[in-house]
Amino acid sequence: MTTTSSEVFPLTSIPAESCNTSTNSAQSLNITAMPLQTPSFSNTNSMEVPPSPSIPSTQNNSTSTSTSNSTAQHQTIDKSTANYILKTGLAGGLAGSTAKTLIAPLDRVKILFQTSNPVYAKYSGSLFGLFRASHRIYFTDGLAGFYQGHSATLLRIFPYAAIKFVAYEQIRNILIPNQNYETSIRRLLSGSMAGLCSVFITYPLDLIRVRLAYETRKFNSKIIPIKHHDHYHNFKQGRLVTTVREIYRETPRVTKEIHIVGFLKRTLPESISNLTNFYRGFIPTVMGMIPYAGVSFWTHDFIHDLLRMPVLAPVTTMQISSNGSSSQDSHTSSHRVPLRTWAQLLAGGVSGMFSQTAAYPFEVIRRRMQVGGVNHGEYLSISKISKEIFKEKGFRGFYVGLSIGYIKVIPMTACSFYVYERCKYYLGV
Repeated sequence: MTTTSSEVFPLTSIPAESCNTSTNSAQSLNITAMPLQTPSFSNTNSMEVPPSPSIPSTQNNSTSTSTSNSTAQHQTIDKSTANYILKTGLAGGLAGSTAKTLIAPLDRVKILFQTSNPVYAKYSGSLFGLFRASHRIYFTDGLAGFYQGHSATLLRIFPYAAIKFVAYEQIRNILIPNQNYETSIRRLLSGSMAGLCSVFITYPLDLIRVRLAYETRKFNSKIIPIKHHDHYHNFKQGRLVTTVREIYRETPRVTKEIHIVGFLKRTLPESISNLTNFYRGFIPTVMGMIPYAGVSFWTHDFIHDLLRMPVLAPVTTMQISSNGSSSQDSHTSSHRVPLRTWAQLLAGGVSGMFSQTAAYPFEVIRRRMQVGGVNHGEYLSISKISKEIFKEKGFRGFYVGLSIGYIKVIPMTACSFYVYERCKYYLGV
């Protein structure tokens, strides 16, 4: 249809005062450009409404917003900064302390079973024995008996967990700088090396904790008078200080199989060589830490990857709104979307079960070596203790208390990884 002048230049679009103007005035008003903005007509009775200029603009803004959110979630963070190290250390320390406090009663019973304590050895080997042993502890020492040695546990676990998680993040960052290096072997190595770093620094505190948990005799605090100028202060020496002094003053017999300890005892002054007493059972600890920490971190990361698959992600991950806040809280983070509570606990619990199974025989050997000063007063080699355990209970002897270990480790590891991931999330790392 031929367009008429009234259709091209509607009267409503031209000011009334411009009707009598000259051609130059009309040109100054750019009337000739009006047809470019005039809507087209399909017929004389209906008109297509032109799309609002704001619609494509909104779509573009929405696309750019989603792109920026996606980029922010995959933003690379420099893990070598002091800020990142301090925050991951704090998150790891809080995670370890929370988890250990949760399972402290079970840990006390497990140590009594592992070390074949004469009073509690008859209860080991069954779940019913766990309840009988717990009843005896409560009847003898009350509720505080379940937390005997827990002060030493907290002194040890905070730096231990902090160092372990920081070391894992840093070693993983070196071994796996990007996705192209992501392999199972590198994950295992990252976890194992992180465990070795942490256990070397905090092992003496672990030995003190075991000795405190092993002791079942009624303890009477000693009052030690300390002179200050012309008067005395009465200092109450508790179980912790007493245990440390006893370990340091022990003079165990060193068998010929313990080459390193024997060399140190012969060459160093007694005041320095006695420090080796705090590293009893260190070698089997190192041997056990390689599969334990490695399998723990590897399994946790592997299950994380499974739960983040596109098929499961809508159910297992927290929903993040367009402004960066989750459906469960209002915190924003530049990291990957965190797992839901149940999914995170599942990943941590399964990793604890697998790691405990892999490293448990080494843990039994280590516990026996740690209490050697109480039982026999001598250093025993790994091979000798292994033969002794096998002679007593056969192959099952290396898994004494494993059922309690599962009851303890699964919630402990689940709690530890959950608190760690949530602390990182809220700290923005």
